[in-house]
Amino acid sequence: VDGIPKTHVFGRFVGEGVYHIVPIGYDHILFLISLLLPAVMILQSGAYMPAPGFREPFWHVVKIVSFFTVAHTVTLTLATLNIVELPARLVESVIALSIAIVALNNIIPFMHGRLWTIVFTLGLFHGLGFANVLDPFTYRKMALAPALAGFNVGVEIGQLMVVGSVFPVLYLLRTQPFYKPVILVGGSIALMAVALFWFVQRAVFGG
Repeated sequence: VDGIPKTHVFGRFVGEGVYHIVPIGYDHILFLISLLLPAVMILQSGAYMPAPGFREPFWHVVKIVSFFTVAHTVTLTLATLNIVELPARLVESVIALSIAIVALNNIIPFMHGRLWTIVFTLGLFHGLGFANVLDPFTYRKMALAPALAGFNVGVEIGQLMVVGSVFPVLYLLRTQPFYKPVILVGGSIALMAVALFWFVQRAVFGG
């Protein structure tokens, strides 16, 4: 990339960041969806009820996604700079397991009040999962900064596309009688099934 303008490197990696969320980031998309399913509900005496207004669930989503973004940005940066390195098999297995953990919490809210800490912790592994995209640029310091910044911006755009597409639909459906049994519980069970399949595939077979 010597001689390539930094703006071109930045723009290219914005596209890479979006691409690694929207078309091919299946596990990251499912993780976000698992967080969004209960976001339009409130927990009262151990039972989910539809949120009475838009503001509270909206700011809940903003805070949770922000914690997730900060976490994966930190580890993506550290891994790209070769400060932190973990086996890809471990990282990808934990990412799959993170979806199952959050989906289980949707059914049995054992993380109520502590969700942000879990999201941040799991987000650290998601950042490590992104890191291999920037590996070729770790030795080219002139290109690393715009590549890293662009990729993070692209990932954030991709996340906003997912949240912007899914959250309004869930909000509109939250008062329907089928929302809790079908979308929240049924959807979370489906997410757990997919995530556990991925976990076994990655942890046992390395695929």
